[in-house]
Amino acid sequence: MVTLNRTTAAAPPLGMTELDDRTFAEYQRLMYERVGIVLNDNKKALVQSRVRKRLRALGLDCYVDYLRELDKDKSGREMVHLIDAISTNVTHFFREEDHFKFIKRIVDEWVAAGRRKLRFWSAACSTGEEPYSLAMTLLSQCDMAGVDVKILATDISTRVLGIADKGNYRAELLRTVPTPLRHRYFTKEDGGVSYTVGKELRDLVKFHRLNLIKRPLPVQAQFDFILCRNVMIYFDRPTRHQLALEFHRLLAPDSYLVTGHAETLIGIRDEYEYVQPSVHRRLDKREKR
Repeated sequence: MVTLNRTTAAAPPLGMTELDDRTFAEYQRLMYERVGIVLNDNKKALVQSRVRKRLRALGLDCYVDYLRELDKDKSGREMVHLIDAISTNVTHFFREEDHFKFIKRIVDEWVAAGRRKLRFWSAACSTGEEPYSLAMTLLSQCDMAGVDVKILATDISTRVLGIADKGNYRAELLRTVPTPLRHRYFTKEDGGVSYTVGKELRDLVKFHRLNLIKRPLPVQAQFDFILCRNVMIYFDRPTRHQLALEFHRLLAPDSYLVTGHAETLIGIRDEYEYVQPSVHRRLDKREKR
C-alpha cells in the first residue's frame, strides 16, 4: 500500500532554496503522469522535505535543478529514487483479516471441486506482508496437496521490493501472525530480534517491479484473485477506472478483485459484481447487466 505522510515544513539548509508553488506544480504533474499519484496542495511540505534528501545526495541546492536531472536521466533510475523518497508504505501481516478468510473459503470450494491450478496477484505488495500472508493462508488453511499455486507480487518502489524479497522482519512486525504460523513459516534470527521468511513461503511468491498506470499492463497470466488494496485511493477517478478495467482483462472467469475498504468501483459496476465489502467478482459479457 502506498500512502503519503504529513511532514511539517522546515527551513531548508543554508544555500538550499525553498520549493515554490510553481515548481511544486511541476512535481505534482510529474508524479501524476509517471505513476498516477495525485499530490494535493497540502503535500507541498512533504515533497520539499523528501526531495531535499535527493538534492543533498546529488550535490544540488535547487528544486528546479533536480527536475532537470530527472529530465536528463533517460535510464529512469532517478525517477525511481523520487518515487521511493515521496511514498511511504504502510502495511502489516493479515491486514483486513476478513479478506483472507474469504479467500480461504473460496479456495477451499475450488479445490474441493477439482481445481488444481491457482494464480494470485498482490498488485501493490509493499514490503511483502500481504503476499506472505496470502501464502500462509493458502498453505496452512487450505488442502493444497497437488495444487499448482503461484503468487505474483508487484510494487513500483524498488526500496520496498528489496525488503520484501529479503523477507527479514523485526519481531514486533510479526505481532499479527499467529504463533503457530510464525513458528512454522519463519526462522528466528539474532535471538528473536527478527524473523526471516522460510523457503515454503518463498517458493510461492515472486516479486517484480511494476507501474500500475502503464497500459496495457505487462502481465501475461490470468488470475483467480487480484489484491489491489489501499493504493487506488491515491489515484484520480479516470485512473482508477482504467486500472479496474485492466484488472478485469487479467482476471479469469469466476474470479475476484479485492480492494481496500476505503475504495469503491463506482462507475464500473457492470464489469464486477459486489460480493461483500471491498470484494468484487468479475463478470463476463453474458453476465453484465
